[in-house]
Amino acid sequence: MKFYTKWVAVVLIVFTLGCKETPEEPGLSLPTNLETTLIEDNAKKGLVKASISADNANYYQIWFELPNGEFEEGVMNGGESQFTYYDSGMYVVKFRAHVTDRDFSEVIDSIHIVFKEPSINDGYTTPKNYPGYNLVWADEFEGNMLDETSWTYETGRGEWGWGNNELQYYQSGTNNCTVENGLLTITAKAQAAGDANYTSARIKTQGKREFKYGRIDIRARLPKTQGLWPALWMLGADFGTEGWPACGEIDIMELVGHLPKEVFGTAHWGSTAPSKSHSRKYRLTDGSDFSDSFHVFTLLWEENNMKWLVDDKQYNELAYNNTFPFNDDFFFIFNVAVGGQLPGNPDATTRMPQSMQVDYVRVFQPQ
Repeated sequence: MKFYTKWVAVVLIVFTLGCKETPEEPGLSLPTNLETTLIEDNAKKGLVKASISADNANYYQIWFELPNGEFEEGVMNGGESQFTYYDSGMYVVKFRAHVTDRDFSEVIDSIHIVFKEPSINDGYTTPKNYPGYNLVWADEFEGNMLDETSWTYETGRGEWGWGNNELQYYQSGTNNCTVENGLLTITAKAQAAGDANYTSARIKTQGKREFKYGRIDIRARLPKTQGLWPALWMLGADFGTEGWPACGEIDIMELVGHLPKEVFGTAHWGSTAPSKSHSRKYRLTDGSDFSDSFHVFTLLWEENNMKWLVDDKQYNELAYNNTFPFNDDFFFIFNVAVGGQLPGNPDATTRMPQSMQVDYVRVFQPQ
């Protein structure tokens, strides 16, 4: 079995004190008795909290070193500030207690940020068999290339940005889609291609692997950042003739990158766009998010009923009848979209590249 997770540790390394011997303006006294703190907030990985106090100070600044060696001033709330790191490294933090803009005392500290992947055995998993079911198809992504007997790449910009004004150009090949170390990895990049400024990948099983009913388990670790929309979903096999939404859509998992603790399970249907839909969300409450480790997203699908689960916990259900399109064959689509009406476009907070990793997809049907 293949597992993957991410943890962060922040270690205080150096403490030095430096201040000017004399102020720039005559008659001024520099701040004294500087006290600073620099800690990691363990509830949110990569978040560093800092504070400063001093005698004879009019205001404070705290500057955080960036990976490129430049510094960014933290937003101050009195003598407190905070900053979130996303990359490993040793970083300097400067604390300044000001009398004037040019007259200040300074403490220089440093922290060591380590993002690491310590164990392949973390995260939730599900078995390869269930009583009363047969495993009818699975992709465990054990090779070194995408199995094109099961999957097809979709490429380009689609119509109207894949119907959502999205910004990515979907590419085939290993630039954005790799299979190695037992994982399918789909990566969105800030990279120009065609008339787009972002690239990603979208793969489907249309015409190759199509199913009706059963238990579907997909084990995945999801990306997080503003402007990303990873999805594990299905479309009706008659999409080519019926179109959307008449063919039906089953979203086993969707996440918008600025809400990394929440996933959605949704069904779409209807004779014309916009679709009719039914949707519920599942939220992690243990302080983690869906980028921290693998979770299993499950669809329990039978005639006239569907249930959605995360890590074997049900959070959504839809009962329907034969006027709905969900008693027919469907195929899989896995993709990571960038921008659009949902989830919104990347902004200054967006971190690229970002990847969705899939450990396995398994389809079980009743015996």
